[in-house]
Amino acid sequence: MRVVSGIQPTGNLHLGNYLGAIKQWVAMQDEVAASGGACLFFLADLHALTQPVVPADLAANTIEMAAALIASGIDPARSILFNQARVPAHSELAWILNGTARMGWLNRMTQWKDKAGKDGTSLSVGYFGYPVLQAADVLLYQASHVPVGEDQKQHLELARDIATKFNLDFGVELFTLPQPLISAAAPRIMSLRDGAAKMSKSDPSDMARINLVDSDDLIAQKLRKAKTDPAPLPESLAELSGRAEARNLVTIFAALAGRAPEAVLADHAGQNFGPFKAALTDLAIAALAPIRARLGALLEDRGAVSELLISGAQRARTLAAPTLAAAQAAAGLQV
Repeated sequence: MRVVSGIQPTGNLHLGNYLGAIKQWVAMQDEVAASGGACLFFLADLHALTQPVVPADLAANTIEMAAALIASGIDPARSILFNQARVPAHSELAWILNGTARMGWLNRMTQWKDKAGKDGTSLSVGYFGYPVLQAADVLLYQASHVPVGEDQKQHLELARDIATKFNLDFGVELFTLPQPLISAAAPRIMSLRDGAAKMSKSDPSDMARINLVDSDDLIAQKLRKAKTDPAPLPESLAELSGRAEARNLVTIFAALAGRAPEAVLADHAGQNFGPFKAALTDLAIAALAPIRARLGALLEDRGAVSELLISGAQRARTLAAPTLAAAQAAAGLQV
């Protein structure tokens, strides 16, 4: 089993990132290592270039995101942690695969259609073609599985289509067709101010999210002010239908506690949100305070974090080299 996943270095991680992805990565790291497989986790700094960037911010965010992943439990000794730009094979394979991918396939990508419908001509060529780079990211390492959310399944299907067409066009059996890895334990964490919107770094209100660097007092303040409704907590999950903000807080509690939402409701049914939020605050602080402390310690020596990324990139380049060479040979690029 070989698992590959990436995250854009867009700033500090928040609770939604941690519970929805990173916590699952940590569990996966342990399971895959125990089975003799490998996990590759990368900072997608090349993907970040599809949008306007401030170079100094991108560089700083890459180090900070790597430190946050390590603080959250990603172990560079057991997993391969690196930033994408340090492995040129990502870009090289993406260009080769651009000859295989079709405009029609990319035009059907939901995220592209959503953006292009507003003002597609102002978007970068990279934004249109980044699903091809995503395909290269996973095909380069012969990934057997890729952790994806519902919003990324279409891009993984595209990677499989590109791999199939390349193999057929050039008469080779080169690329593994990666399977989606959708964890039943991965919750969808929503904004603390709007239960219909995902918790996001881009939300203009910092009160809408809990950042991994937030102090205990700030976590308590944000949860105390989190939007709810006047009804008490019910006995069943079905009774939370139409109560998006209430359901979100129950989901967060369950994910932090490692329990089913139904079990959380069984303990707190009939309570108003005052005592429930107090219990949730204690749980969140207990889970996040050690991560924040380790993150702070790591960022005191950014050079050491950079060295870990360099070391991970060397391991990644070794794994990537045979696939890139085989793709070049299949396409007639090695003479």
